[in-house]
Amino acid sequence: MASKALKRAGLSPELCEQLKRHKIESCKDLLTHTAFEAMYAAGLNYQKTLEMMETVSRVIAPPPTTALELWKHHSGSCFSTSIPALDKVLRGGLPCGNITEVTGPSGCGKTQLCLILSVVTTLPKELGGWDRSVIYIDTESAFSAERLVEIAQNRFPDYFTSKEKVLQMAGRVHIFREMTCEDVLRRLEKLEEIIISTRAGLIILDSVASVVRKEFDTTLPGNLMHRSNLLGQEATTLKYLAHQFDIPVVLTNQITTHIGHQGSGSATEGDSGIVTAALGNTWSHSVNTRFIVQYVDGLKRQLLVAKSPVAPFAVLNYTIQKGGIYVNGNDGEDNFYEGTDPTLQTIRVRTAINLDTT
Repeated sequence: MASKALKRAGLSPELCEQLKRHKIESCKDLLTHTAFEAMYAAGLNYQKTLEMMETVSRVIAPPPTTALELWKHHSGSCFSTSIPALDKVLRGGLPCGNITEVTGPSGCGKTQLCLILSVVTTLPKELGGWDRSVIYIDTESAFSAERLVEIAQNRFPDYFTSKEKVLQMAGRVHIFREMTCEDVLRRLEKLEEIIISTRAGLIILDSVASVVRKEFDTTLPGNLMHRSNLLGQEATTLKYLAHQFDIPVVLTNQITTHIGHQGSGSATEGDSGIVTAALGNTWSHSVNTRFIVQYVDGLKRQLLVAKSPVAPFAVLNYTIQKGGIYVNGNDGEDNFYEGTDPTLQTIRVRTAINLDTT
């Protein structure tokens, strides 16, 4: 919350403009100055300066609340995925104010799910949408406007009956292509005003692992710590934005291979290791909900609700069609769950391939 802009902390526009001249634009900027420094920058007397700093302090350190207040505030605050079986498991849909991660091998539908959620966000409320815009941060150049339109027209054919509606939907999905860790973090820190100006109802980061794994060789001294610090900053900023605006944040993640037989800690002849979500155990605690998408055989895939504050572990079989992801009628069958911790849940891939081991 320290990154909150001063204009959203209860200060007058004139005072915010005055402080901006001294490069003080966020709550953090102000509170890192002494009262005398802030007094000079704001052009106020000492008592007024103390009152200003106390006001800002209360904004970033709100008083404790009760479970009843949280329950009343978040009751019914769910975001429909337009996948009925998944919404049922999640008791209404993606929880707002939280971070949801989708992890799995390439080609399993992570980006497809992001595109479906983007379309749903723009739909009118009477159709189960939010009538809001989307902030889509693309770090892999995987976003396809053509595929977005195809999903919209095939998933909601009764609504997208005219070119005008399609164009309106596409115009509300705001794409930001960020190809370095620094660019991603800088974009996240500036999202607050963009969310307000675009009336965003969903933030998507596809993918959180892509730029991090390219820039940090964790076999080099110190890199693992720097990577963890960067991911911590990203998670903190995203959690703040999700909570502040009561909207869902959806991230995609990659997979990694841990060499050695599961449970034994040592490799054996012919053992190719186990595949799990990338970025490690510490990162797994930064997300509130984790979906794992994986192959079963051929075109058949599974979505595992591996971690959720509201839902039990669940397995849904699905296929990818022109309208995106569709859960099969036999969902719940062929449950391959082996009882491991969700953060260490093995992921089924199509074939044995060489994967990044970081």
